[in-house]
Amino acid sequence: MKIRESELILNKDGSVYHLNLLPEQIAPLIITVGDQDRVAKVSRHFDRIEHRVRKREFVTHTGWLGKQRLSVISSGIGPDNIDIVVNELDALFNIDFQTRQPKPSPTPLTLIRLGTAGGLQAEIPVDGLVTSTGGIGLDGLLQFYAALDQQQHPVTNALRAHFGDSWSFPLAPYFAPADPALIGQFSDEFYQGFTATNPGFYGPQGRQLRAPVRLPGYLDLLQQFSFDNTRILNLEMETAAMFGLCRLLGHRAISLSAVIANRPLGQFSKDTGKAVERLIVTALERIAGVFVTL
Repeated sequence: MKIRESELILNKDGSVYHLNLLPEQIAPLIITVGDQDRVAKVSRHFDRIEHRVRKREFVTHTGWLGKQRLSVISSGIGPDNIDIVVNELDALFNIDFQTRQPKPSPTPLTLIRLGTAGGLQAEIPVDGLVTSTGGIGLDGLLQFYAALDQQQHPVTNALRAHFGDSWSFPLAPYFAPADPALIGQFSDEFYQGFTATNPGFYGPQGRQLRAPVRLPGYLDLLQQFSFDNTRILNLEMETAAMFGLCRLLGHRAISLSAVIANRPLGQFSKDTGKAVERLIVTALERIAGVFVTL
């Protein structure tokens, strides 16, 4: 069925609406970052760059790392932006822009998120690295998709039981796992556990400045939650949304974070730039060593 112009919006040059990309300008192995300035910090490690494209907060560099062609793209902050990025990346590979028809044989993508996060467990040190084995979505995005497996996942059922009568939020949580094969490639030097994805930075992550929060013990309840001996290690605003959409669309995804705040101890990184650079270099070393052989 032909997708209408109002649903798949293209720019005058034929590029997809928000990302401003043409299909030839993006690789199927994609690193995502939140900060648009972080794109160049990743791509400066590439051996060469073919394309540089920018529109609003969405910056894309595509090039080569050894024999591996890859892209890095900034998503901006929040699950709403992840909704745009993942859907438009999928469209670039899996919808024919001329006929506006889905292609008969979808191309699976690999998305590797490099981000920063707040640590939820005291033993995860500031500047430590976390691999998200699954994302618990507290943001509501996947509730707008036909994603019953994620909306009714045993992890979310256990989380609501753990909260008990304290759970009074209007939207139900969802859960989506990371790709198991990718988890195995990012194990050394990384702590592994769940990531809670929130729709905001202050109240939704248990921060109270002047505006009162609805559930003062919210952070403690998340910190104490465990499912099959796996705890929530960090809080941020994108991972579960990315995992959930990738799972719906048949793509592989992993999320790697530098913990720049230890919430239980009230500590913050003394050098976030150094922590992020360590994350980038560590991730690119794995990508160069693993994906080049695929």
